[in-house]
Amino acid sequence: MLAARAVRASSDDPLSALEVADAPATEPPAGWVRVTVGAAALNRHDLWSLRGVGLPAEKLPMVLGCDAAGTTDDGTEVVVHAVISDDDFRGDETLDPRRSLLSEVHPGTLAEHVWVPRRNLLPKPAGWSVERAASLGTAWLTAYRMLFTQARAVPGQTILVQGAAGGVSNALITLGQAAGLRVWVTGRSPERLAKASSWGATQTFSTGERLPARVDAVFETVGKATWKHSVQSLKPGGCIVVSGATTGGDAPAMLENVFFRQLRVLGSTMGTRDEFERLLGFCALQDLAPEIDSVHPLAQARDAFARLESGDAVGKVLLRP
Repeated sequence: MLAARAVRASSDDPLSALEVADAPATEPPAGWVRVTVGAAALNRHDLWSLRGVGLPAEKLPMVLGCDAAGTTDDGTEVVVHAVISDDDFRGDETLDPRRSLLSEVHPGTLAEHVWVPRRNLLPKPAGWSVERAASLGTAWLTAYRMLFTQARAVPGQTILVQGAAGGVSNALITLGQAAGLRVWVTGRSPERLAKASSWGATQTFSTGERLPARVDAVFETVGKATWKHSVQSLKPGGCIVVSGATTGGDAPAMLENVFFRQLRVLGSTMGTRDEFERLLGFCALQDLAPEIDSVHPLAQARDAFARLESGDAVGKVLLRP
């Protein structure tokens, strides 16, 4: 089976830790279902795995990848939900202390086949391409949970998205405008801000630029470089929802602002199967689709990873076996 695997860890040169080759078949847990992968999406999570973050040496080699769409052995077209919870856990699986993602404990989706629990499969919406369906898992599910579960955003509110080009930003902007939110976006370059506008951003600003008014909620994936601006941009009682910190997580807390203006700081990680099902339904109803940067053959996975690592990708980078 052809697969893209992390075979070691390299913090300085993550692509050197990537191997694209035939991988031996592994014995799946009892009751898991085989999916023939039609398309799989790359995520920053895969680059962190190649750097050794969250993927210890004793788990190597490991097939990478969280997101995919494909078909089961009986011909059913499905979308894969990547959050693997304990069999005995009940409730929000993102809160399961023993949860993992595909490619952390169990082999991931960057392969010709992937095995997953049956409960982790959702029907692929009729008429969707496998690329469209495979692009929604990590980034769009993360954005959906940030917007509607954690921030509880409602039509008419104004939100700020820090960062204009990544997959989560694409999802926040597209979902937000479709839900009737006023979406403001910051970015580092005119090209990225123009892309945010094409996705539906109401107004765009340079990174750190003073806003014309304070907002109801800020959505953070950048971290240290934008944290002060995020805190200062909120209305009293507003919230910051954090799902990442690409520039580092050691920003000053600004606690005086937090308690005096009664701000809420909320963490958010991935999403549940139920949220994924609602996301698919919302996207089908509103005819929403992720921006796709490029599609590469699985055999050329190294080129796809190079594209992702470069920072030049706008939208999702996908592989097709």
